Amino acid sequence: MTRILLFLATNFAVLMVVSMVFKLLGFDGLLAANQVDLDLGAVLVYAAIIGFAGSLISLFMSKGMAKRSMGVRTIAHPGTPFEDWLVQTVTRQAQSSGIRMPEVGVFDSPDPNAFATGWNRNDALVAVSTGLLQHMTRDEVEAVVGHEISHVANGDMVTLTLLQGVVNTFVVFLSTVIGHLIDRLVFKTEQGHGPAYYIVSMVAQVLLSILATMIVMWFSRYREFKADAGGARLTSNRKMADALRRLQAATEPRDLPSDEFAAFGISGGIGDGLKRLFMSHPPLEERIAALQRRD
Repeated sequence: MTRILLFLATNFAVLMVVSMVFKLLGFDGLLAANQVDLDLGAVLVYAAIIGFAGSLISLFMSKGMAKRSMGVRTIAHPGTPFEDWLVQTVTRQAQSSGIRMPEVGVFDSPDPNAFATGWNRNDALVAVSTGLLQHMTRDEVEAVVGHEISHVANGDMVTLTLLQGVVNTFVVFLSTVIGHLIDRLVFKTEQGHGPAYYIVSMVAQVLLSILATMIVMWFSRYREFKADAGGARLTSNRKMADALRRLQAATEPRDLPSDEFAAFGISGGIGDGLKRLFMSHPPLEERIAALQRRD
């Protein structure tokens, strides 16, 4: 979940900033044809530039942002037997998955947690929390690492970026059209754009971004099943399922929000209705059941 939240937060911030800059500089004013109608083709190009700028910048910033925000200490030279084992495990699994050796890091957190990020599969970071190392056995940690290596090998961050770029494009496109129509039809602006256009389009952009997030979260949940299967291939179904059960046991005694306690970038709670639409990871019960069906 960590990499997803960081990516979405950065993307949203960049999207808002780029969009506001374009508006302030008057670039979108060039899109109005005959002072009334929009050139929808031009709007779409404009929206794609802004939309993909946000997602691509987020992708290239992802590893650096993760290191700084999570306080990740990369392991250049293992200082303990466990660190040596961890680096060897990542090395072995990376070779098995056909990817270049990722950076390996540890960050301080009492909760079992880990994530993988990076702008491509051969320039990635795999980081685990101190809580993960303290609460899980080596077999379970190995499965967690396998899950993260699978995310990297599957190119999930790049695919997520492309999907985010597409939904960003439609968010900007629709919000621009909505702002223009309200400005023309309701506030009767005849030339250029009035204040209503800027206010309405920005509000619409925020609201549509919430809907777009649901699509991105659906994709994230879908890819978690794939990463679980990849972790099982690199280790075993038993190890992967044991790691999920360990997380499940750690989260059950607490009444936590679904996204508060994450492991290997995995959220541990169960959401229903609207709440479920914003979950970045499927319920643990569903994931364990999916692994059991593989046996």
